Amino acid sequence: MSPDIRLLILPLPEFALLPFGAFLDKLRFSADDEDYSQQRYCSWTVAGLSRDPVRSSSGAVVQVEALVSQLDLASFDYLVVFGGRNAMATAALAPCYKALLRQAGKAGVKLVGVDNGAFLLAACGLLEGHKVVVHWRHEAEFRAAFPQLQVLPEQLYCIDGGRITCAGGTAAIDLAVALLSGVCGRTRALKGLADMLVDDPRDSRHALRSLELGPGQGRQVQRAQALMRHHLGTSWAVERLAAELGISRRQLDRQFHASHGVSAKAWWLEMRLQQARWRLLNSSHSLAQIADEVGLGDASYLGKCIRRRFGCSALELRAGAREAGGALEGTNLAGERS
Repeated sequence: MSPDIRLLILPLPEFALLPFGAFLDKLRFSADDEDYSQQRYCSWTVAGLSRDPVRSSSGAVVQVEALVSQLDLASFDYLVVFGGRNAMATAALAPCYKALLRQAGKAGVKLVGVDNGAFLLAACGLLEGHKVVVHWRHEAEFRAAFPQLQVLPEQLYCIDGGRITCAGGTAAIDLAVALLSGVCGRTRALKGLADMLVDDPRDSRHALRSLELGPGQGRQVQRAQALMRHHLGTSWAVERLAAELGISRRQLDRQFHASHGVSAKAWWLEMRLQQARWRLLNSSHSLAQIADEVGLGDASYLGKCIRRRFGCSALELRAGAREAGGALEGTNLAGERS
């Protein structure tokens, strides 16, 4: 019996364990009758450029089953890349993976970028003309690196022909259900969700309630925060933001003061500075690049803002993280990145 769907799984160094495990476990539940875990209806192979185990961002390692150089790429329906923790470090792997990914694409294999896997596909020139979804934390960074590509803000995943991208996290479950539904049918695609303690798969456009911080926030504040995240790297003024919402700036400031005790401008600046701090701690980008990503003009102005907000220079902030044993996860007003 031939499987309905065959997937080549490619974890990159420092890949996130959550989407990787969630995706594979959804495949496992749908791959067989009952809970026998046999690859009958769908099959997958975890592969790599070498047979060395691949270390995840959490330190757990995954053993590679096969070398991609020894596989018949045309025998797979999907090649799923699980990106590394550092987005631009993942993109920098393009010279190593470009030939493989292009060969797979030419063979008719659909290419899937999960989490920062989209950065690798983009760096290889394989997302041209396609809509892209990335983790909300990396949207500004992706737009700055690949301004020619269309990013769909804060979506869970996007299936655009032969190119598929997913924000990561538990959205990998939703993507797996969507892919399986097309070939195995809805019933088999949903199989095992209860075992995974998941109620229902989410639509690709599902809005995360966890990004709507604070009890009692008005809908206008929630919408304003979503727009702030989406336009983090632009020079938009608060007046334009209010106009998009159909209210005056005074009304918007009043709602922010009621919800958070600060003006909309102050909230937006803090959001930008927290993102800039996170980028300093988790990338090697220059201050000028980060300033462009978060919409704070130039390196000089961003440096002044960082010193005023965090009590040290940007270089001291980055050096302190390295002395503490490596990059640290910064807390953003809109959530956390694990």
